Amino acid sequence: MESTVTTANSGERIWSGNNEPMGANYGKLMMWFFIVSDALTFSGFLAAYGFSRFKFIETWPIADEVFTHFPFFHGVDAPMYYVALMTFILIFSSVTMVLAVDAGHQMKKSKVVVYMFLTIVGGMIFVGSQAWEWKNFIKGEYGAIETTGGGLLQFVDKDGKRVALADFATDLKGDREQLTRSKGMWFMDEAPLATYTVSEIQAGFKAHPELLIRTEVVTKEKKKTILSRSESEARLGEARYVIEGANLVRNEYGNKLFANFFFFITGFHGFHVFTGVIINIIIFFNVLVGTYEKRRSYEMVEKVGLYWHFVDLVWVFVFTVFYLA
Repeated sequence: MESTVTTANSGERIWSGNNEPMGANYGKLMMWFFIVSDALTFSGFLAAYGFSRFKFIETWPIADEVFTHFPFFHGVDAPMYYVALMTFILIFSSVTMVLAVDAGHQMKKSKVVVYMFLTIVGGMIFVGSQAWEWKNFIKGEYGAIETTGGGLLQFVDKDGKRVALADFATDLKGDREQLTRSKGMWFMDEAPLATYTVSEIQAGFKAHPELLIRTEVVTKEKKKTILSRSESEARLGEARYVIEGANLVRNEYGNKLFANFFFFITGFHGFHVFTGVIINIIIFFNVLVGTYEKRRSYEMVEKVGLYWHFVDLVWVFVFTVFYLA
């Protein structure tokens, strides 16, 4: 019986020859271990999102109303179009990675270079698209009001179409100044002030009788509840904060947990894609200088390909659970 223990004198590797479980070498098997552990982490995040969503299903934002932006088409209502484009680009980059791995098996360096380059470009476009999506999500488009009870009030016209705060708010020419540590005690600080105050929103709403308020509560028809004019005036009297965009504290789109999960899950996945792009760039330059040609093996391309397919597959689940479901 052969011993699998390597001694200093034998010169044999611990993981070599017939000592390869399931026909996989050490590096490839460790990549699979990492993928399995990371898959469990993402599963936990998505499960937590699912439980939270169905617990607060009546106040959960409608994705088609949140992700409506498209680059260079400001004001055009394009629900989920850009997210779908991002998904297509990432999946296409997975195809180019498959082609790179196949070219490596055939020892065709030039093709590996081309397909690795396309994969890197696809990954960079996806990461940049996520950053652009974050910017729009944080900035917001319409604005909303948070009441003393924590409820969310959005503004619509008589046809139910959203109306931005900037379209009706009255300028009361107040001199409210943001409190910072440099202007008070060292422990006194507050978040940046909103563009408008509660009083300016209330005055503007009063001056526009055609406006109505809709709450964050979703009806059985999957539409937000729109209040009558008298109900709207009563609810606006409970206004406490003006919200513009979303952060970890407040969210103009609906339930606060939605923003928390959005930043955490898409950010965690985006970090994985960014890491994959960096690794791909390193492997790409190794291919250029002929490192793997000298080794007579493009196995490193295959290993990083496993990771890239994993982050692509995770995005399919994130896209399905977070955006479509």
